[in-house]
Amino acid sequence: MPKAPAEPALYDVIGVDYAALRRPDPRIASQILAALGSAESILNVGAGAGSYEPVGRTMTAVEPSAEMIRQRPASTATVVQGVAEQLPFPDKSFDAAMAVLTVHHWRDQRQGLLEMRRVTRGPIVVLTYDPAFRGFWLADYVPSLVTLDEAQMPPLACYADSLGPVEIAPVPIPHDCSDGFLCAYWRRPAAYLDPRIRAAMSSFRALGDVTPAMAALASDLETGEWQRRYGAMMALDACDLGYRLVVSPGGW
Repeated sequence: MPKAPAEPALYDVIGVDYAALRRPDPRIASQILAALGSAESILNVGAGAGSYEPVGRTMTAVEPSAEMIRQRPASTATVVQGVAEQLPFPDKSFDAAMAVLTVHHWRDQRQGLLEMRRVTRGPIVVLTYDPAFRGFWLADYVPSLVTLDEAQMPPLACYADSLGPVEIAPVPIPHDCSDGFLCAYWRRPAAYLDPRIRAAMSSFRALGDVTPAMAALASDLETGEWQRRYGAMMALDACDLGYRLVVSPGGW
């Protein structure tokens, strides 16, 4: 079994109260569950606090952050503190594997994906973000978000290189999404002004001080400029903001 990283995992630093702010959204969960199919034994890599783990299955979670593991709700899952690049399991140990908004945090993304394929005999399901996507209004206030995504998010083409043939589907984000990842508040713009909400988003942690950008957003909300520029989105119940579900069917 690999040792936990010597340096603090990212979510040991930003993960305080993470579970309360990052509650699984049932509509996203249903899409993940459908992709997992009838798999009984499932590995969750970069599992965080256990979001989107199906109930009624035999779950094994791998997570580097002790803080994230501490915030997991009580369950029957087996939890291992470890990293994607060195999964401590024999070949083809699991019916399926999943990874939810985590691949961009891995030190060696290709190796982590190869490890998932090695230990999984069936489908691999990855919720990720397409770094080529453009169109989220928040990037107009914080352009460095685009640069950050291009630097850390794997291009969608890399998944087939590591996992074999894949199917890629959009994951529309509901307007009242309960999982507070970066684009979750697309129809609730004032939420981005709350430092507590931003603290649960790794992108803001990576960018550091965004005070000028938030001041510009606050001003536009107050004057009605935000409504003038982006108000048409307020009529949408869900929106494609670049999130993608990558599914490698595998072979049983």
